[in-house]
Amino acid sequence: MIVADRKSLDEIQEMIKDYKKILLVGCKGCVTVCNVGGMKEVQVLSSILKIARKKEGRELQVEERTIERQCDFEYVEQLRADCDRFDAILSMACGVGPQFLAEAFPSQKIYPALDTKFFGGAVQHGIWEERCAGCGTCVIHFYDSLCPIARCAKSLQHGPCGGSANGKCEISEDVDCIWDIIVRKKMEQERLEDLRTYRAFKDWRSARDGGPRKSIREELVQ
Repeated sequence: MIVADRKSLDEIQEMIKDYKKILLVGCKGCVTVCNVGGMKEVQVLSSILKIARKKEGRELQVEERTIERQCDFEYVEQLRADCDRFDAILSMACGVGPQFLAEAFPSQKIYPALDTKFFGGAVQHGIWEERCAGCGTCVIHFYDSLCPIARCAKSLQHGPCGGSANGKCEISEDVDCIWDIIVRKKMEQERLEDLRTYRAFKDWRSARDGGPRKSIREELVQ
């Protein structure tokens, strides 16, 4: 899933400082799962913003909405009837959400309340870690489904560097060296020869060249 964090209150307040009435929109997708953009978080931020504005001696009206997904125009469209009633819309979604809102409502002012961090998953309650870099052409089948692109500090694809020690990355003793894990797993399975096979460098054109990427499922296109 996409993992995000809420922006600081100071940054959010600065974005909406000139507005008296805003629509605060949450998302029931990834940001609900990582507890930063769901219905509960929308309610909390709404209260915080109103209290902060009241302390300034000014009033802020906040209307709360949480839609199924902000990355789908079908659900974004549910906001159309109301969006003109507000000075601005504050999006509590990953970076895709405010962009979809901006495209759907070009005359409205849209602001992001979250910072998108990475693609990852929960390793324990309240802790998420990166597992995927979204680099376009997945190569993890060469590495027993462990990703050196996302999980190596240097994104090394052809083996470990000389900086790791005792299975930990040189950037921090709290970070496992993914190449240590890969190599040990290959050794345990007596498949170390897999890593001696020459493979061409990753073709990064599939990740970034040619502008924004697009995926088309012809059987679903109407």
